[in-house]
Amino acid sequence: MKIYVVGGAVRDEMLGLPVKDRDYVVVGATPEEMLALGYTPVGRDFPVFLHPDTHEEYALARTERKTAPGYHGFTFHAAPDVTLEQDLQRRDLTINAMARDEDGRLIDPFGGAEDLGEGVLRHVSDAFSEDPVRILRVARFAARFGFSLAPETSALMVQMVNSGEADALVPERVWQELAKGLQEQTPSVMLQMLEDCGALGRVAAPLSALFASGQSTEALMALDAAAQAHGKLDVRFAALLQGLEPEAVEALCARLKAPAACRDLALLAARHGNALADGDGLEAPEVLALLDGSDAWRRPDRFRELCAAVLAGKPGAQKTQQRLQRALDAGLAVDAGAIAHRSGSGEQIRAAVAQARLEAVTTALHGS
Repeated sequence: MKIYVVGGAVRDEMLGLPVKDRDYVVVGATPEEMLALGYTPVGRDFPVFLHPDTHEEYALARTERKTAPGYHGFTFHAAPDVTLEQDLQRRDLTINAMARDEDGRLIDPFGGAEDLGEGVLRHVSDAFSEDPVRILRVARFAARFGFSLAPETSALMVQMVNSGEADALVPERVWQELAKGLQEQTPSVMLQMLEDCGALGRVAAPLSALFASGQSTEALMALDAAAQAHGKLDVRFAALLQGLEPEAVEALCARLKAPAACRDLALLAARHGNALADGDGLEAPEVLALLDGSDAWRRPDRFRELCAAVLAGKPGAQKTQQRLQRALDAGLAVDAGAIAHRSGSGEQIRAAVAQARLEAVTTALHGS
């Protein structure tokens, strides 16, 4: 039995990046031998075990065979006679198909080290085309590392889209990969790569429409600016979608089954983005309408995130955000409870609170 560190841990170590998780491949062992050594089985589709002390994952070397469309259509074969090279050959990219043995020696049968040094994403074998998730993963790696795509891999991804393989992707998995990519250093690279191969139109048509309408440059710049400001996922998502119509945002979020926080902030950006972006030119009644419409009184933190999303990368963003923040703080300082005690009906209370907030916002803006 031989044990190897494989995949991302080897890649990241060679790049000088922190290694978060280590995955291991075990060659020459059976499930029974792993159990006898105290490992705990966790894999359902193929034998994966947790180390009795470190709880890291150890997978038996395996091969796989395509049996049906989509990324679930595989059968796996794990046996003591499966070699390390056979196991590595089923992986997506050469930079992820390297291993180190227990002495630290690099095993690199597919040229991953050279591609890593040259910053190239290249598929290991034609088996790449059997799993459509790999299209999304490659685009995500491009956004993370800034690597270029090998011409033959680019051609293969286009072929996969044209053959309908990408249509087998389920929304939950698409969102999972898109969300990871949106949180990379330069997320625009992922979206551009997916658009170039045709996959974006298959999995997120409203996003592809940004490219067709000529709005993609501004949207991608806003997305990258939000990423450079270390914005959270919902802020980045809203920055990207602010140029879409609310109906398109709703359709996309429903299609991807996006989390409610991402959906809600993106909808606010689509509905109020134009007004908010013109925050320096808004008069007090318009600012009050913006604060009312975005539910800023109940959710002030979300309004701040809305500002961060819509103003990402725009000239004068800090000044605009500070102006709107002064208005929000002034409105929040209005004691609605005290006004309610002095007023009569519900409608009178609402009108009195609105008037007090308008006066407070006017005063705050007048001093800017």
